[in-house]
Amino acid sequence: MASAVDSLCCREVDAYWALVEGLVPATDITCLPLHPGFDACCLNPFSLQVAYLNFRQEHGPLQAIRPHVVKLCKIRPINKDMAEKGVGCEVQQDKTGKGEKADNKGHCVTCQHHAPKGHGTMAVPPSYSDLGKSAKDIFNKGFGYGILKLDVKTKSQSGVEFATSGSNNTDTGKSGGHLETKYKLNELGLNFNQKWNTDNTLTTEITMEDQLAKGLKLGLDASFVPNTGKKSAKLKSGYKCDFVNVGCDLDFDMSGPTLHGAAVLGYEGWLAGYQLAFDTAKSKLTQNNFALGYKAGDFQLHTNVNDGTEFGGSIYQKVNSNLETAVHLAWTAGSNNTSFGIGAKYQLDKDASLSTKVNNACLVGVGYTQTLRPGVKLTLSGLIDGKNMNGGGHKVGLGFELEA
Repeated sequence: MASAVDSLCCREVDAYWALVEGLVPATDITCLPLHPGFDACCLNPFSLQVAYLNFRQEHGPLQAIRPHVVKLCKIRPINKDMAEKGVGCEVQQDKTGKGEKADNKGHCVTCQHHAPKGHGTMAVPPSYSDLGKSAKDIFNKGFGYGILKLDVKTKSQSGVEFATSGSNNTDTGKSGGHLETKYKLNELGLNFNQKWNTDNTLTTEITMEDQLAKGLKLGLDASFVPNTGKKSAKLKSGYKCDFVNVGCDLDFDMSGPTLHGAAVLGYEGWLAGYQLAFDTAKSKLTQNNFALGYKAGDFQLHTNVNDGTEFGGSIYQKVNSNLETAVHLAWTAGSNNTSFGIGAKYQLDKDASLSTKVNNACLVGVGYTQTLRPGVKLTLSGLIDGKNMNGGGHKVGLGFELEA
């Protein structure tokens, strides 16, 4: 056991602990392993889940090994932007001899920002619309019954991204599609996004991020329908930093602009958010929503109240490296209708996953996703009406994604 421990990758151990303790999100994270066994100048981007899976496969369960670790390097995860700027962080050596995780209470080697007590870094809270997103993804992603869909994504040598999608609704027989192009001017921090769909709606979006101030995002979204001459525009703004994520949009309409605002505060895993919409023409508050949640590495809880009449909640749990589960509940005041659903996603292997969900109306959804080869993904899904097994009403769906 000692030889295996001596050869284990310390950054994988600490990456796992950072994930389960909710110190960092599970995506788009870069660590700088400043350890004698690594090149201190190199960047090592990797997925936290993949690192832990590789660790378990080579060394077995973490709980069985960690008590025997005598030399453990504590690595502070940092975000991608900091990594690209070459910001490293102080490495702390475990001096207990018991392999106990040391708190990062030091300073970054380069930036000299003091870390919050007991935490390597505080992740920026999600936007209001992304609260409870992990549970939403369990119920929404991997399902497309009643639709035949083809998605194609390509990228030119000049950096222009193209996305084309076509779909057919098997119930109505209606077909539709859209074309989207994206282009970035990295030196100016500008993103251009143009869309066109078969309803003949043209949309253009221009955004600028991290130019005027770190964490500040500004955007202009405009649309035009040539057939009717209808035009619309929206000014967008957002700012995010440790503990805070706020946004304010101004939606222009013929009757008068509407103001949309949202704010989310986060501290030690706790999240609180508020969202509003104000119609300036009528001087009326048209949206008044509250949300409260808690987010840890493998567990998330989210509750919300919309306009004082709609109540909802969701629970998400990552049971293990392959299994994710979620529960959602919704109820409307003045009504006896309560919706309840349970969903799960199981990763069969690195290329295949199985999703399933069921609600209190006895509707059962099943989805299977298979990566046939890099850039080629197939999705099969079906909906079964449990109350009407012999009467029809069941649906199937097929999705095909190509990316080059």
